[in-house]
Amino acid sequence: MQKTDMNQIVGTCHILFVCIDSLRYDVAFEEQESGGTPVLNRYGRWKKCQAPGNFTYPSHQAMFAGFFPIEEGVCNMKKRETLFFSADIGMGRKAPAGSYAFRGATWIEGLAREGYDTYCIGGVSFFDKRTDVGRVMPSYFKHSYWKPSFGCRVKESAGHQIQFAVRRLEQMTGDTNILMYLNISALHYPNYFYTDGEKTDSRASHAAALRYVDGQLEKLFAAFCKKGKTFVICCSDHGTCYGEDGVWYHGINHPIVLTVPYKHFLLQEEV
Repeated sequence: MQKTDMNQIVGTCHILFVCIDSLRYDVAFEEQESGGTPVLNRYGRWKKCQAPGNFTYPSHQAMFAGFFPIEEGVCNMKKRETLFFSADIGMGRKAPAGSYAFRGATWIEGLAREGYDTYCIGGVSFFDKRTDVGRVMPSYFKHSYWKPSFGCRVKESAGHQIQFAVRRLEQMTGDTNILMYLNISALHYPNYFYTDGEKTDSRASHAAALRYVDGQLEKLFAAFCKKGKTFVICCSDHGTCYGEDGVWYHGINHPIVLTVPYKHFLLQEEV
């Protein structure tokens, strides 16, 4: 059921979309309950959701078209909460109440038409712009960035990404609305180096990587608070397996891969 009226958000708020790539719901929930993610915990509990795809590329193509993870237990698509709705497709081309009907191939394009300055800070290879495939999704944004230090093989990747994002925000002047997307790569494989002495990825290293990312997010949220009221979408694109039922990683329709955490919330301007 729709709880957020995006028509009251678009045009009045900055929008920040943070995808913690590969984050499993079960690990996110455990860290939430144990207090391992105090920054994220400030902004509400994770919703247990169904991912729109089983690896980065299809899941993001769906999310950029407005098809975010669907809350567990929603069996009728018309009853899901829809933030952005393409004015060109589906359900008689009538946007659900509270959703923002966008024009264009993606809601990023739709927000650009509304005057938003759009930014992408990449992480995994589908955002690295080093190949034709890696240039597809960054091309949806007016400004897109990727550096080797943002990649999943770099232990401090999230710190580098967020430091870069904060610098860009500090350089922005005027009152233009901002849409920024971050693809946080730290939880994607490999992540064993977040646990001392380990050489193999595991649930433990996945959890340690999430705690590291949580510690970095405070700087990003604070920077957006300085810019003004900000609507934040934070979720995973898919989970990943560490040997459950003989499955490793993702790209397969295993329940752990298809179950993801999701939340959205408002950051208020500092006074």
